[in-house]
Amino acid sequence: MSAAPQFVTAAYGMAAVGAWGTSDFLGGYFTRRANAFVFTAVVNLGGLALVAALALASHAALPSGRGVAWALAGGISGGASLAVFYRALSSGRMGLTAPVAAVLSAAIPTIISMFTEGLPGKIPIVGFVFAVAGLWLITRAEDGSKPEGIGLAVLAGLGFAGFYLCIRQAGEGSPLWMATLTRVGGLIVTGLIVLLQGRLREITASGVGWGVVTGGIDSAGTIFFVLASQTGRLDEAVVISSLYPAVTVLLARVFLKEHFTRWRFVGLLAALAAVPMIAAQ
Repeated sequence: MSAAPQFVTAAYGMAAVGAWGTSDFLGGYFTRRANAFVFTAVVNLGGLALVAALALASHAALPSGRGVAWALAGGISGGASLAVFYRALSSGRMGLTAPVAAVLSAAIPTIISMFTEGLPGKIPIVGFVFAVAGLWLITRAEDGSKPEGIGLAVLAGLGFAGFYLCIRQAGEGSPLWMATLTRVGGLIVTGLIVLLQGRLREITASGVGWGVVTGGIDSAGTIFFVLASQTGRLDEAVVISSLYPAVTVLLARVFLKEHFTRWRFVGLLAALAAVPMIAAQ
């Protein structure tokens, strides 16, 4: 017996969480030693090489002209925002800046989805509340201070919201081609900014290698999000996929020894509890 569609959406969303949370940790860490736009251009190039090869190998049909336009627009919005987001992660504490962008990027498409697709059931709405509460607990500063990078995280969140909405508008095309086109859009905008800045050398050989790896992981997250968006409601796909800071926070705790409070742990539990509730239509 096949899984219910809403749980398929949740599964794809959680796969995106793992991929995006990991790629954001890598991006935030390595942009401490490289120009954020140069690193993101490498991320886009590496991701493009991977997903384009997979798309060609799959022999999937290209999306319609409308789908191509929306996917490119999503890539431009997401590509610029990713560079800003990496800069925010590198300048502040990852465990605080990542959830700010996530909450904002999830809130805008969710509100729009409720107007265009109608309100979800009562249990999913409770799940949305748990998700927002969990992310707030993860992001709250224990000492009441405002960490660096929050302004950039807000800007990135707005751009990510644009990415989500564009992907939804792109329709039912091949997820591999959708991911390829978003990488093209991201490479266009970050490549132009790098050329205008003239800072091509502000990255090490190791940074280039890790940028390619990060691009591959991030592109996998994009593919999973496209699948989640195509199999369920936009608000479900966005809210579940936006739980990726939980992975970023855990990796920052393990590898960077960032402080992990009791309330942050409670936030992670709330975020995890939100997933089955959101999927319960």
